[in-house]
Parts: sequence; structure tokens; C-alpha cells
Amino acid sequence: MSLSMEHDAGFERHRKATRRDVFLAEMDQVVPWADLCAVIAPHYPKDPVGGGRRPVGLERMLRIHFLQQWYALSDPAVEEALYDSVAMRRFVGIDLGQEGAPDETTVCKFRHLLEKHGLAEQLFAAVSRHLKDHGMKLSQGTIVDATIIAAAPSTKNKAKARDPEMHQTKKGQQWYFGMKAHIGVDECTGQVHSVVSTAANVADVTEVGNLLHGKERHVFGDAGYIGAEKRAPKRGRRFWIAAKRSLVKAIEDDKLREITEQLEHAKASIRAVVEHPFRVLKRQFGYVKVRYKGLAKNGAQVTTLFALVNLWMARGALLQHR
Repeated sequence: MSLSMEHDAGFERHRKATRRDVFLAEMDQVVPWADLCAVIAPHYPKDPVGGGRRPVGLERMLRIHFLQQWYALSDPAVEEALYDSVAMRRFVGIDLGQEGAPDETTVCKFRHLLEKHGLAEQLFAAVSRHLKDHGMKLSQGTIVDATIIAAAPSTKNKAKARDPEMHQTKKGQQWYFGMKAHIGVDECTGQVHSVVSTAANVADVTEVGNLLHGKERHVFGDAGYIGAEKRAPKRGRRFWIAAKRSLVKAIEDDKLREITEQLEHAKASIRAVVEHPFRVLKRQFGYVKVRYKGLAKNGAQVTTLFALVNLWMARGALLQHR
């Protein structure tokens, strides 16, 4: 045995499981690999094209794609990470003694294949079906909200211009440039059931009709959704939209103002559930800035990310079912 092999063997003997090890081990168990691969398989090459190399295994490429989402890695960065991280190689199933990791070009082509066939939405739907099969059914309440994802405002690039599909918007006293991720979240399970991506200057309320699953009886939203009932068919729904703070403060009758404040507090406590997916997206997965140009590419990534957010939030229940 060479010195390096002896060192590696000794290291593995005394190796402590890291947070990355635990995270990847859990996600390995909760991701419905067979279901997701079945979505992609009809579009994935099975044989070498033009006498070239045999395609890398579909599940292996999907695992690498998910690593990119979880750790905010570019195509070159995920290739390097696979050589650098034992935990990531184990998750993907790569033995460097037998083979190398797929290169960044292969990783890029796989992402382009998903984008070309609009598979992010189908993967999201497959994850939703998987959660439903494990008892996480949608309730009669939906919470709607949106978050801004920043884009590079610089014009110091080849085009000497910003991404034309990204726009700026003002929130409070500050201006932001980028896109918006709009989501519909189930009141009881906290699962994201609808995702829409737009430029940042699109008003939240305009997308409410695209964020409802159709069977809810109650819809909750912050003050940005005032007038939401006019944007979506009522169908027996009640819209519980936050009142503007200035209007509540303007109520002269003390008792009426107190009752109104209690109602607003109750609505806010229900809406708080919608912050959990955003926290996982931005803090757990580190997605705070768009990676690509154009809404289509970034929208596909956002949709994929929220599918993974759902699996992460439901991992406790899913692991109990195993």
C-alpha cells in the first residue's frame, strides 16, 4: 500500500460525519429518484452520439444537478467539488480509482436538456405527487407571497448592458434589480404547490391567480395582495389580505382599532408559514442571486429549487415512512 493510500485509509477510519455527510445521506433517502428519472428518461440519450462517449448514467447526472442547487455551484465548481469532496463523490457514486467525475461540459449539457424540454416543472410535479402519496395532501388554505432574487446590475460585460429580462423595483426605501419568485404555499403542510417567476417589477397581486391550486377555500396574503379577489375567480373563496398599517392606525375608535389589530395579528401568524420555504431557499441552499441570463433559465432553477425545498422540509415525515 502506498503512503497516500495508507493515509486515506487511516483518515476514513477516524472520520467524523460532517453536516454535509448527514445532509446528503438524508436527501439520498427522501428524493424519489426513480420517479424523477422516469420524467427525464424519454429525453435522455441512451447510446453514444456519432460514435462518441457513452452517456453518463441519468441518475448520476441528476444527483450532480441537485448538488449544484443545494450548494449554489456553477458547472466548473461542481466538477471541482466532486474531486475535492469525499461526501459528494459518495453521494453521486464516483470512485476515483475507477473513473473521473463528469466534466463541466457534460454537466452544462444536462442542464440544457432539462431547460429545453421544460422538465423543471415536471420534476416539481413529480415531487408534489410523491409528497401527496406520503400523506401530505393540500388543505383548503393557500398563502401567497413573493421574494426578490437579485441579478447583477453591472454593465461591465460583453453586451455592455444589464439582462433585459430583469428589472428594478422599489421595496420600502430601497431599489432592487433582478427577478421575483412568486409561490403558493399550503396553509397546513407548509409545502410549496405553485411557483411563478417574473421580472422584479411585476406586482405581487397580478400573479395571485397563478398561485392557487383551485380547491382552496381561504387565501392569505400581505398588503401587497390588496385587490387579490379581483384577480382570481372567487369560487367560494375568502381572501384574508393584510390591511395597510396606516389604515389600522387611522381608526379612531380605540375598541375597534384593538379588535382590528388582533385580527391582523391572527392573519400574520398564519402567513408566517410562507417564510419557511424562503428561508430554506436563501439560507439553507444559499440562493440569493440569479446565476444565468434570462427568465426561462433562472425560472427553471427556481422551480427545481422549490421542489428540493419541499423535500427538505418534509424529510422528517418521509424518513419515518421508510
